[in-house]
Amino acid sequence: MAAPKHSYANRLKGSEKNVWVEFTKLASEPGVLNLGQGFPDFQAPEHVVKSLQKAIGSGNKFVHQYTRPFGHPRLIKALSEVYSPLLKRPVDPMTEVLVSVGAYGSLFCIIQGMVNPGDEVIIIEPYFDCYEPMVRTAGGIPVFVPLRPSKHGVKMSSADWKLDPKELESKFSDKTKLIVVNTPNNPLGKVFVQSELEMVAELCKKYDVVCVADEVYEWMTYPGIEHIKIATLPGMWDRTITVGSAGKTFSVTGWKLGWSVAPENLLMGAKLVHQNSVYTCPTPIQEAVAEGLELEIDRRDSVDCYFKSLALELLPKRDELAQVLEGLGMHPVVPEGGYFMLADISQMKVDLSDYNKDEPKDFKFAKWMIKEKKLAGIPPSAFYCSEHKQMGENYIRFCFIKEDETLKSAEDILRKWKQESS
Repeated sequence: MAAPKHSYANRLKGSEKNVWVEFTKLASEPGVLNLGQGFPDFQAPEHVVKSLQKAIGSGNKFVHQYTRPFGHPRLIKALSEVYSPLLKRPVDPMTEVLVSVGAYGSLFCIIQGMVNPGDEVIIIEPYFDCYEPMVRTAGGIPVFVPLRPSKHGVKMSSADWKLDPKELESKFSDKTKLIVVNTPNNPLGKVFVQSELEMVAELCKKYDVVCVADEVYEWMTYPGIEHIKIATLPGMWDRTITVGSAGKTFSVTGWKLGWSVAPENLLMGAKLVHQNSVYTCPTPIQEAVAEGLELEIDRRDSVDCYFKSLALELLPKRDELAQVLEGLGMHPVVPEGGYFMLADISQMKVDLSDYNKDEPKDFKFAKWMIKEKKLAGIPPSAFYCSEHKQMGENYIRFCFIKEDETLKSAEDILRKWKQESS
C-alpha cells in the first residue's frame, strides 16, 4: 500500500476513470475500425501543413524560441480579424485574446481561474466529459441540467433535444458563477437557436453569471442551420468567454492549440493560470495557424474557404451514416452541427450478460461491438453526471469526420450485421 504522502491529491479523487483512456486502448486492438474518438483520418488542409513547414524552415531563428505568453503576435492579430466581425465588435488582440494548449487548455484555465471553492457551475447535459472534473478540481460544485428529447423514434434531429425553461432557471442561484454552453454540442450535435440562447442570456444577466461558450465546432453547421454566438446578444459580451480551437478549425487535433476571446477582466484569471502552468504555446504552430487563418480571412466569401467547405464535405458523410444506421435499427439522432452522431441502440438484440453488470448498458454495448463486430464507438453515458447516466445508456456515439473509405468499411460492418440479424 502506498504511503499517504506518496498519494495523489485528494482533489483529484473521483476523476480516475476516463472514457478516452479506456476506449482508445480498446479501439487500438488489431482489426478494429475506430469511429470513436473525434479526429480526422484524412490529411490536414494542404495550405496549413505548408504553413507549418514554412514556419519551421523559414530561417527565422526566433520562430524556434519562446513567444509572447498569451499568444503569438501574428496569431492574436489574425484571431482578432476573424472574431471581430463574428462578435460584431472590435476585439483587442493584446488584451481580449488568450492562446492556450488546445481548447481543453482554454477551458481548464478559465475554470481554474474563475471558480472559487463552493462556487456552482451549471453544465448542460450531455456535456464534453472534461467539464465536470475541471470544476471539481477547482473546488467548484457542478450543477447539471439535461437536454431532453421532445420526441422519440425514427428521424430524430439534435434540434429535438431541448432544455426545460423552469428546470434551467431552478439551477441558477446566488452561488452560480458560470454556465458552460457548448454549441454545436458534443456529443449531440445540437446547435442552440436564438430563443434558447436568449433564455440562457436572460438568466445570466438576472443572476450575474458568466457564460463559457465552448464553440469549437463553430464552422461545422449544416445547410439551413445558423451558429449564433451568445456573446453577440444584448448585454452578453461583458459576461461571455468564447472558446475556439485550431484543431477543430483546421482538422489538426494533434496540434493542440486553442484560444479564448473575452473582455480583459474576464480573461485575467485564465491568464494567471496559463502563465503559471504552461506559460506559452509552441511558436511554430502558432505561426502556422496564423498564416492559415490569414488565408481564410482573404477568401472568407469564397466557396474554397475552409470555414465553409469542411461542413459541406461532411454533409454526405453524415447523411450516409444516418441512412445505414437507420437500416440496421440504430435510429440516429441527426446532428445539426459538429461531426458526431448518436445512435439509439435500445432496439438492438445483443447478449451483454458476459460484461460487467455494474457498468451502464452503453459501456457494455460498446465493448461488445468492439469485440464482436470490430467497430468502435463511444458510450454517451460518459457525458452525463452519475445521477443521469441512464439518459445516455441507450445510445452510442459515432464520429464521421473520416475518409470515405473508412466510412465505407464501417458501413460494410453494419450491413453485414443487419444480414446476420435478419
